[in-house]
This record gives sequence, C-alpha cells and structure tokens, in this order.
Amino acid sequence: MDSGNYLKDILDLNLLDKENLQKLEALENNHILEIINEYVALCKPSKVTIITDSQEDVDYVRYKSIEKSEEIKLSIEGHSVHYDAFINMGNHDQARDKANTKVLIPAGQYKSPWINTIDRKKGLTEILDIMDGCMKDHECIIRFFCLGPKDSKFSLLALQLTDSFYVCHSEDILYRSGYEEFKKLNGSKDFFSFIHSSGELIGNPPVTKNLDNRRIYVDLQEGKVLTVNNQYAGNSLGLKKLALRLAIHKSNNEDWLAEHDFILGVHPKGKNRISYFCGAYPSACGKTSTAMLPNQTIVGDDVAYLRPWSDGYAHAVNIEQGIFGIIKDVNPKDDPVIWGAITTPRETIFSNVLVLNKKPYWLGDGRDVPEEGMNFSGNWSKNKKDDDNRNIPHAHPNARYTIRIEELSNADKNLHNPDGVPLEGIFYGGRDSDTMPPVLESFNWEHGVFLGASIESETTSATIGMEGVRKASPMANLDFIVVPLSKYLENHKKFGDRLEHPPKVFATNYFLKNDKGEYLNGMLDKLCWILWAEGRAHGDFEALKTPIGYIPKFEDLKMLFDQNLDKSYTKENYERQFSIRVSKLLNKLNRIEKMYKKEENIPQFFWSTIDTLKAKLNQLVSEKGEDIISPFQFK
Repeated sequence: MDSGNYLKDILDLNLLDKENLQKLEALENNHILEIINEYVALCKPSKVTIITDSQEDVDYVRYKSIEKSEEIKLSIEGHSVHYDAFINMGNHDQARDKANTKVLIPAGQYKSPWINTIDRKKGLTEILDIMDGCMKDHECIIRFFCLGPKDSKFSLLALQLTDSFYVCHSEDILYRSGYEEFKKLNGSKDFFSFIHSSGELIGNPPVTKNLDNRRIYVDLQEGKVLTVNNQYAGNSLGLKKLALRLAIHKSNNEDWLAEHDFILGVHPKGKNRISYFCGAYPSACGKTSTAMLPNQTIVGDDVAYLRPWSDGYAHAVNIEQGIFGIIKDVNPKDDPVIWGAITTPRETIFSNVLVLNKKPYWLGDGRDVPEEGMNFSGNWSKNKKDDDNRNIPHAHPNARYTIRIEELSNADKNLHNPDGVPLEGIFYGGRDSDTMPPVLESFNWEHGVFLGASIESETTSATIGMEGVRKASPMANLDFIVVPLSKYLENHKKFGDRLEHPPKVFATNYFLKNDKGEYLNGMLDKLCWILWAEGRAHGDFEALKTPIGYIPKFEDLKMLFDQNLDKSYTKENYERQFSIRVSKLLNKLNRIEKMYKKEENIPQFFWSTIDTLKAKLNQLVSEKGEDIISPFQFK
C-alpha cells in the first residue's frame, strides 16, 4: 500500500488537520503511517496531533498537561506535580507492575524462567481487545524521540503514540526529540514503536480508572510495546525499561550491549584526567549514590548503550538526557546536588508527593511533615488509613522527580557527545552483609563477566519480612533480559574479547556488617573504592592477588581516605573489610551454580570460572588452616 492510501485512511477518520497532515507527509515513511493508521483506528481518539521538535509543539504539550490537570503547578517556577491512580496501599498505579508486564513469545520460541511471558498470539488478542476504544474522547499525541545523542551511531529511534500529556511532558525532559532524526531513516522501519493509553479517567486530577485491566506487553518480534490503563511513568513511558527490553533483544542479535548502567566521570585529585566508568547495581544497592558521588560528574543514571569503538575501547552513551529519580530520602545533607536542583526554579515534575500551599514534601526530606495536604490518596491528613486499615504515608515510597541532567551542577560535558565516552572500567555492585569485600578487581575480562553475572542483592526485613535472602541479578538486569542467559553471557564475553582495551571490571559491596549488625563502611567510603579502581585503570596502584580477584593495598587506601575524605583509615578497618571469608564465598558460588543450572547451554567459561575459584579457595584454607584470611597474608 502506498503512502497516499495510508494518509487517506487516517484522513477518513477526520482526526488530522492540514498542518498535522503536512508534518506526517514530511517524514516520507510508510511504516510510520501504517502504525499510526492501525492504532488510531483501534484506540479511537477524538483528535490526532503530531508533535515535532519545534519549541512551539513542545510548549503545547506542557500547556495541555496543566490545562487538563494531569499536572498541577507548584509555587516554584517550572515545578509541577502529577498523581497516579490509587485504590489502597496494595492496589495502585505508583510502581512498576511486574505481574502485568509480559514479553510476547511466539509459539515454540525461548521463554525465560526469570521474567513473565505470554504466548504472542494470545497476548496480542487480549491487549488489543482491551485497547479497543481506549482513547475515546481523548487526544492522541504522536511523538518522535531519539534514544541516545543525535547524529550518533549508538542511537535508536522511538515512535510514541499516547493520550497522556503528562507522559509526553515527561518524555520531553527525559529524552532527546527525534522528529528530524526520523526524516533521516529514508523510509526505513528501523525504529521502536510505543503505543500507550491511560484509558478511561476519573477524578480531578484525572487518573486511570480500570487498573484491573492494566497491561504492559512487549512485542520483540515487532520491536513494539503496548501499554494501557496506567499513567505511572515506569509503566507508561515505554522508552524507559520497556525500551531496554527491546534494545537487549536487538543488541544481543548484533555486536553491542544494552545495559542497566549508570555512566560516571571520575576526577582524581592531582591528576589532569577524567576516566569514565559504567556501573550496574540492583535496586537499593548504591547505584544512584555512586552515580552522584561528590566532585565527580554524571553522564547517566539508568540505561547505557555500549559499542566497540575504533580506538580499541568500549564507548558508552546515556540513552536519556534526564533523570526519573526516586525522591525518597533526598535531603540537603546527603544529596546536595539533587536537592539544589529540585528546590530552585527549573522545569521539574514531582509525582505522588504531598503538596501543601503548592509546596511539595516527601519521605525523608528532613523537614517537619505537615498535618494535612493533598497526596496520591487525595485529601490527606495525619493517621489517614486505607480501606484495609493500613496507614497512608504523606508521600509514596516510590514518589519521583523528573529533571534534565543538564540542570545538575555535576552534569558531565560529554552528556550529548555522539561518540559517547571511552570506558576505563565497569562496576558491578550488590547488597551483601557478610561475604564480598568493598571493592575487588577481576583477573581479566572473562572473570569480570562472571562477577557481573554473580551479583546478588540481599533483602532486608523491611522489604519481605525475612532478612538475609539473596537474589541473584546478572548485571542488575535480570528483570529485562529477554534472550537466553547463555546468549547474554556469551555476547558479553565476545564483546570484551574483540576490544584492544576492554574495560577493567570491579565488584563493589557497600553493605558489609560486623557481628552486631553495624555497617563496616561509612556512607562516603565508596568514593575511595571508586578512586582506587580509577587508579588501577591507569596503573597508579599495585594490588594484592587473592583467590577471588585483586584487592587494594592498605597504604593506598589510607592515602585515598586522607586525601579525599580527610578521614583516618586504620589497619583494623582494612582487615575487617578486606579479609577473605572462604566459607561464605564458597556458599555464594554454590548459590550461583544452582541458579545457572536452571538455564541450558550456559557457556563453558562460566563453569570453568566457578571450578577455578572453588579450587583456589579450598587450597587457601588448606594452606592457611583458617576460614577467614587477613588481607595482610597476601602479596
């Protein structure tokens, strides 16, 4: 079918005016028209508006979001608040909906045991039925975005159809506009597409009514995401973690990596250099605090694309230009950069916080909590309970702020560099109270892939009622890996093997405790672990070789603590933190081995690494006659 027929079908619906028609025609892309045609006919909006890169179009989105009360203005210029649907503390639209997020898998193809899947034919039938008429009486906004810097070999393009102006406004902050980039496709279908509807709305501010019919379905075959009956950005902004799933599928069938990584610029004192590192950490394991270390710079906090580059290094870009950050516990003492940005005039969206007199409040902000106000549950007052008699906090624990990285004082100069940044290293961090040392360098790239694959996050009693349960999350990416783990690990190995200068790999652990349950690390000690790793990447420090990897020498850490934290670092601290705990490490290896045996065709290097590490640890115990070996016993 030619473009004229596609446009005729859209025009027959009487939804496009002449100006918007011209915006579509200028793209000269039948694949875009086909998608718009299909989903406009299905969702049945009352109007279709095409948004380009122009400031006028972007301003229209922001204006309409306020006009329709999807966002409410706050007292500080540029600030607004958005609320998502709430029924009770156990049923709301204010967090990622894992139960209803599913990957569509054609019959007979690989189904991951780690994520929710559904037969593709069955899933499409279900969600297309739910989406039939879902945009009734709504305006459908059609957007074009670039995942990554413009004019870059890294970047992928994203087509968005939505009936939420809040979603559009969020995307304008979080992503780079891409209408002009789409023109460069020359008619190609090499782009992702995302179709979203908030569905029927109720209340003022308007929120999704039919949460029971919330669905978030990822179609790998078509490079498409369908999501309906939600407004929370983690479910409705397909360009975020939903796009990560599509990119992981694409990258693992090509020659690059799509990772759940921050990108950090490290600036060592007294050195005229900047070194870039990626880092992958499961939730509550120190990802944001590492990305925002004092006196360092941030390129990205969430998702990175990595490609081999002509200089022999891996280069990385942040696919986003903004931050959709958890606001809980952001306060002026611990987070001065973020606090400064979100409490001064600039474009910022708060979600699901308490508002009183047009001023936002959130959990852990260090201020006195008002007795009343408006929050995600409506009119709120102290001791308010839901219909299950559970207390409703003044702000949701997953309340968020949305802001451009450029608005932060520590934004890195290479944020928009189309060539990305060359990586000196990769950090993999978990939450572990009794096993891994604070920082450990891999023997080589292959061992580094194993370190990433063996990340564990230890739960606390506050989360599931049982402390000390360890959940493995390869590269902090398990929820999003839509290809076999065997393929994912093999592709990581091949990626580094083809590089002349593969990144050094480091495991970090900020959560070691003593027998009394007290942390052995201070909040900012991680700065010294990261600076040691940066020095290792440039050959500034020697290291001690242990059976599980290289660890720092005491003298180097003592210097780093004195120079960067003005803090005394003792031999006692060093010994408690960097002793090799053999039995604990062997238990960890056994857990990892058991997990990976659930997958077929795990590459041989993975099993060889486990066998080698076990043998070295057992040999160490045999030689030393002790289960916990002091770092001073290594050379």
